[in-house]
Amino acid sequence: MFCLQKNKKVAVIVDGSFFRKRYFDYYKKNYSNTSPEVFAKAIHTHSLKHIQKNKGEELYRIYYYDCHPFSTKAHYPNSKGMRIYKSEETETFKFQTELYKKLIDLPCFALRYGYLNPKNAHWDIVEKKKIDVLKGKIRIEDLQDQDFVFTAKQKGVDIKIGIDIASLSIKRLVEKIVLITGDSDFIPAIKLARTEGVQVVLDPMGNPITLEMRENIDFLTTKLLNFKK
Repeated sequence: MFCLQKNKKVAVIVDGSFFRKRYFDYYKKNYSNTSPEVFAKAIHTHSLKHIQKNKGEELYRIYYYDCHPFSTKAHYPNSKGMRIYKSEETETFKFQTELYKKLIDLPCFALRYGYLNPKNAHWDIVEKKKIDVLKGKIRIEDLQDQDFVFTAKQKGVDIKIGIDIASLSIKRLVEKIVLITGDSDFIPAIKLARTEGVQVVLDPMGNPITLEMRENIDFLTTKLLNFKK
């Protein structure tokens, strides 16, 4: 008598802001040359690459964590004409707003939202210009409006990822969790998952990870196209 073996359920957890940065850096892309539809498909495809159907695995759900784009107005730091910055007019705001609409249409996909803390919102110099300032090539007074970016720290995302890892594990909803992130803050949740018998795979998308993170996962991999260590 033969018994049918139950497929191994796999949950994929995607740290949205991390994925976005690594994807754009690796493929040398940005908001202006990538449509929200193409990027949504990239998230879905990258996640599904972790499902090993030949080993009896099947997708339980993809969880994507991110923050709604910041909606605010502020004066540019060095603008002589006191031009007003409006986040609703930026490529980032328009891209993310449209991206979420595309993501909710994907099968077995769950969006989890955090929020951007307005109390920590501030102006920062874009990386390339920051290096030039530090090297003394240009002065801060010489920076233009486009050399600044308005940023705010995200809140609520890490705790939601931790809660979902714990819930999936304790309730025995999955046998394997794929975590796409480079953040070591999830180590306590990872330890809990493994204690509950869940296999944990980390995909840092080529980003260096801490030794402690490496010690607390089962497998380390990435699914970036043509990635070489």
